[in-house]
Amino acid sequence: MLLDLNDKTIVVTGCSSGIGAATAQNLLRCGASVIGVDRNESDNVDTFYQCDLSDPLAIDELVARLPGEIDGLANIAGVPPTMSAEVVLKVNLLGLQRLTLGLIGKMADNASIVNLGSLAAFRWMKSVDVIKASYDLTFDNVQAFISEHGIDQQTGRSYFFSKEALVAWTFKNRWTWRDRGIRMNAVSPGAVDTPILADFLSSLGARADEDRKTMDRPATPEDIAPVVAFLMTDNAAWFQGANLTLDGGMSSHMLAGMFNL
Repeated sequence: MLLDLNDKTIVVTGCSSGIGAATAQNLLRCGASVIGVDRNESDNVDTFYQCDLSDPLAIDELVARLPGEIDGLANIAGVPPTMSAEVVLKVNLLGLQRLTLGLIGKMADNASIVNLGSLAAFRWMKSVDVIKASYDLTFDNVQAFISEHGIDQQTGRSYFFSKEALVAWTFKNRWTWRDRGIRMNAVSPGAVDTPILADFLSSLGARADEDRKTMDRPATPEDIAPVVAFLMTDNAAWFQGANLTLDGGMSSHMLAGMFNL
């Protein structure tokens, strides 16, 4: 049964491929009016805006061009750990935050924000000090931050940290806009069969191979999209600051192993 998103206008970043494309298509089937944002052009949305989310000026221009009364924002766009650490942090964290905060004033009351986290953020608690240090992270000091905290590209740490900080940011903003009913949640998939899966696996090496042996299969974008759509509905209003693990049981498997359950 399709969810009812009639009369809702929802912005989807990363709409041209992978989870973003599947999310946009699912929202359209549910009756939403979908505004797509991506660096690459797309024709699978009602209205499309081209934007490089690693560029703060481009983000500000996008915010100025987007209409008001937005009912939802699906922050799906992201880059893999094979990209430079600077680009990973700019797109996966800083760009997402800048766009979200810029759009708050254009959002309708009771709007929903959904951030695409990751199973890579599973151990975010071990990074709390660096996450708190990232509160002062800007587009101008990102390289210094990377050097100071050893967030290198070679181990995929940049990707892991970007998702850890994003999930923590979701928790932090559980009630930030409660006076207007605007809620923020995250969806954290495990491995998903998208165009960046090969890049992700090549960065993680043996760890990823072991996880793949444990799982029946990677997720598909179509496994993730309906959960994002659900969080956009009024039925999900009591989810505030939640991180929904959508990983085929992998996080439960990891927890069970940690506590010998």
